[in-house]
Amino acid sequence: MAKVSKRLKTLNEKLEKGAIYNLDNASKKIGELKSAKFDETVEMAVWLNVDPRHADQMIRGAVVLPHGTGKTVRVAVFAKGDKAKEAQDAGADIVGENDLAEDVQKGVINFDIVIATPDMMGVVGKIGRILGPKGLMPNPKTGTVTMDVKTAVKNAKGGQVNFKVDKKGNIHAGIGKASFTSAAIKENAETLMKALNRMKPSTAKGKYVKKAAMSLTMSPSILLDVNELVELRG
Repeated sequence: MAKVSKRLKTLNEKLEKGAIYNLDNASKKIGELKSAKFDETVEMAVWLNVDPRHADQMIRGAVVLPHGTGKTVRVAVFAKGDKAKEAQDAGADIVGENDLAEDVQKGVINFDIVIATPDMMGVVGKIGRILGPKGLMPNPKTGTVTMDVKTAVKNAKGGQVNFKVDKKGNIHAGIGKASFTSAAIKENAETLMKALNRMKPSTAKGKYVKKAAMSLTMSPSILLDVNELVELRG
């Protein structure tokens, strides 16, 4: 049996064994679990009752959190002409065409999100084998393949979270930082869940949310009340 560290044991003692928390209490409790010297990320994990092997049950999208993620996001945009200028004016960190693709091929990847106009997807497609495994490939479902470059850059900089269900039906997303107020964490969590509920497939049977939890980067998980989560709408 793996030995539990003294730090983790102390944190576990702050949680009632087997307890299920509503979002309000979980968002307050998460602040008591801070133990790192850095500003830990508040992470949310949701296990959905979907089968990603079926295209109509592949949950993938994006949502802009009202309080942001607390993370500084570097945005790269593939665009040309007026759209390139629009991206620069909107605050994109890197803007380019073939030159940007060549940098990526050389291993120069100093950005966190990639946005592309539809006419640039031919260029982006050539480096898809590099961007794809890193989760950086632009996709219309996440709003990162668009002619509205200004809005896309603004959303990316302002706290957009991209999510995609894994093979087992799980979604993981960073919804803030340990330094956030409990009210901000709660509202961000609610916003994420509303987005997931809007995407519930009509073919998904049974309870949509099987299990959900909130945690910090270096903390144990707080189990969430799934009955509350599935009722979030808007």
